[in-house]
Amino acid sequence: MTALEIAPAPAADAAGTAELVTAARLGPAQAQGVFRAVLDALARPGTVTRFPSDVPGVVPSALLPVLALADLGTGVHILEEDGSRRWSDVVSVATDAPAVPLEKARLAAAVRPVAAEEIPRLARGTADAPEDGAVLCLPVTALEGGASAWRLSGPGVPGERDIAPRSVPEGFVAARAEAVGGFPAGVDLLLAAPDGRVMGLPRSTTVTIVADAVDEATDAMAEEED
Repeated sequence: MTALEIAPAPAADAAGTAELVTAARLGPAQAQGVFRAVLDALARPGTVTRFPSDVPGVVPSALLPVLALADLGTGVHILEEDGSRRWSDVVSVATDAPAVPLEKARLAAAVRPVAAEEIPRLARGTADAPEDGAVLCLPVTALEGGASAWRLSGPGVPGERDIAPRSVPEGFVAARAEAVGGFPAGVDLLLAAPDGRVMGLPRSTTVTIVADAVDEATDAMAEEED
């Protein structure tokens, strides 16, 4: 799979942090635009929508749902490189939302590649309180052209829809299946590309691997030999 490359945050000095906080404080129209994009992405799984284009480019796309939706009563968690709390601190100051462990977060985002084993650690809520399940936004390099093709079905998908996001973690589909296995409890996922495009995978969606690049290449070679 293509390695996920994410630009590092500026150097950790007070001035740089202040600039990031200023950039991360979304205006009302920007926050509304992000909110609408999130709702649309989760209502129509596998379709591409877009975050507002006027958000400062220094802010990673995957952080936007947290910046738009978090408040004093919403526990958040930012997945960063080991030892770094740069973006966690920026989000905390920009939103006043409390930072909590991944397992307790209602909103989570990643500014580094996500490991598949981190997805089942997300809060899933319960059958009586499914709204307590987490929303995680993770970065991808693109929403198409990935090494594996997935078939989506379920509410919001007319029939079936095939997608192939690029640079998702290995084992993603199985890890997500575990995290949504107790529906209506479960987690909702958003895939955010660097250009601001976003795609939703709500817990109600069934995701099946239908093809991967290795299988397709093998089939093509077999056809040529025949």
